[in-house]
Amino acid sequence: MALIINIDTASENAHVSLAQNGQVLHTLSNESQKEHASFLQAAVQKLIKNTGIHLKEIDAVAVTAGPGSYTGLRVGFASAKGLSYALKKPFITIGTLEVLMVSALQPYTPAAGENILFCPMIDARRMEVFTAVYRQDLSVCLQPCAMILDEFSFEKELLNNKIVFFGSGSEKWKPICNQKNALFKSVSISPESLSTISNTLFSEKKFTDLAYSEPFYLKEFQSVT
Repeated sequence: MALIINIDTASENAHVSLAQNGQVLHTLSNESQKEHASFLQAAVQKLIKNTGIHLKEIDAVAVTAGPGSYTGLRVGFASAKGLSYALKKPFITIGTLEVLMVSALQPYTPAAGENILFCPMIDARRMEVFTAVYRQDLSVCLQPCAMILDEFSFEKELLNNKIVFFGSGSEKWKPICNQKNALFKSVSISPESLSTISNTLFSEKKFTDLAYSEPFYLKEFQSVT
């Protein structure tokens, strides 16, 4: 009976949820990226109050590890690590692109025999995105990377496959993409997908070393000038 706090502050929309056996009991969200830091601590306290569950009762703390917003990742990681350390509970980290991928699969069922791939994209400013390409079984075709988009992006992958593009980064890829095998969906990270993955990792005892863990930035931080 795993009871897990799940934290995601990696993108524009943040959420904190409490889930039992992968099923969300309650969730709180914030749509202002600049307010993720002030939202998070208050949200954890409100979550506990609303559910009537004491913090000591939880079994693990899970957080999206990146890539994503540099500041958002630091905020979520610091809070999640602090909770894990204070409560002496296992720490679970999950790749943001993987969570986005599972979020896309939940409402999507490819036709039998359909040769289709999935490409989550997270906006990384200008024409750059954090991205990867997955098969439906979550196996990786293209490892997570930072990519500058142009009209020739994914040309090889799109030659023999349909690819579903989604996430905040896909919005700037769509206007310059003229490939017939490119499909686009509106998908964002859902508390349900994060809870499903964290519950699986908990059951498999795939925990992250608290002392040596850090966000998965994919590239060095650059200030905007």
